Amino acid sequence: VRCCANRTAAVLREREALPDSFFAEFRRRLWLPPRAHGDMIEGRTVSFLELFYDLVYVVVIARAAHTLASDINWRTVGEFFVIFGLIWIAWVNGTLYHELHGREDVRTRVFVFIQMLLLAMLAVFTDEAAASSGKQFAIVYAVHQAVLWWLWFSVRLQDTDEYMNVTRRYLTAMMASIGLMVVSTIVPVDVRVALWVLLVLLWFGSGAVLSRSEALETGIRASDSMVERFGLFVIIVLGEVVVGVVDGLSEADHNSRSIATGMIGLCVGFAYWWTYFDFVGRRLPMDRGPARTAWTFLHFPVTSSIAAAGAAMVSLIEHASDEHTPAATAWLLAGSVAFGLSAMILKTRTLEDYNRTPTIYRPLTRAMASAAAIAPTTAIWAPAPWLLALSLVVILLGVWLVAVKRWLRLDDPDTTQPKQ
Repeated sequence: VRCCANRTAAVLREREALPDSFFAEFRRRLWLPPRAHGDMIEGRTVSFLELFYDLVYVVVIARAAHTLASDINWRTVGEFFVIFGLIWIAWVNGTLYHELHGREDVRTRVFVFIQMLLLAMLAVFTDEAAASSGKQFAIVYAVHQAVLWWLWFSVRLQDTDEYMNVTRRYLTAMMASIGLMVVSTIVPVDVRVALWVLLVLLWFGSGAVLSRSEALETGIRASDSMVERFGLFVIIVLGEVVVGVVDGLSEADHNSRSIATGMIGLCVGFAYWWTYFDFVGRRLPMDRGPARTAWTFLHFPVTSSIAAAGAAMVSLIEHASDEHTPAATAWLLAGSVAFGLSAMILKTRTLEDYNRTPTIYRPLTRAMASAAAIAPTTAIWAPAPWLLALSLVVILLGVWLVAVKRWLRLDDPDTTQPKQ
């Protein structure tokens, strides 16, 4: 870490020797090189710039969820998770760059705004990304990834020798993903989506390999600001549950049953939030490379399942007056809850608190496993939409109550609470 800090300090001293002109002063103070690996900012908090950046993803994800909500079947569900995977990879790439290497300077702001411009264009083509606008989506995505590649390459220029091997592999993986997106612009739709699946798998595989690097073990660690940023993305996708309910109520007849179904549907999101942020979110992962990587990548199934549940809300409310929930809607909603709970089980096992407070987390994981097994039975049952939503609320709240019961038995429960 000291070597990385010395390297950055040397660059800054060189800039101080530039002629005393406006542009020289501007570069010296406002256009700084990225922080090198290991150059962590202690006590850093999430900035307004990062919050602004994340807002663009609200729109991109909403466009992807809208396509799923309009036509729920096995194909559209699969396409949604692939496209969400691409969106999530773009988000995590930009987020980790800013967390590990960003600064409070003009250079950082300019490149964040360039990404936001590209993401706004990406949102335009996300709605039909798996169909008619797939080529345009792939082109914009490739350009966005190329910008991120340059940013990560600029970090490599600041790094010491110990990081050269891992950054080379990371940049190679990024270049391969850009190449796949470019190739996907010239192939038929089905082949294009298959290439996107390969790209998502490439990223997960690369993360698993790089997590065992000794350089990353010593040079990168999870911070409170990183945990907060990942939690904010969960808030973004929980917003899709609200959007789904509002869209459903806007399109359905405004009667007591549709309104009740919508309000209970919102409670599914509330119940998910309750368990996640009390016992999973806001907590640091274990300080080991594989655990940090698992904690990072398990964020994908957690967030994608919530967004998919939000998409299911539209159809759920539209069929509020039916005696039985349509099978596709029931399976999407109940399956998303089961998928999300399964991911949360694995994510809790990556937390420092999992071993620190086993009296809470062992029963919690067992309760989540039981809930994940029970949730799909509600899809088989397929009751009226309001009853299906209510059943899932009860299942999710049951998980929370198991953990709270154990928490209240502790001698000093407040010591287990994360920072606010």
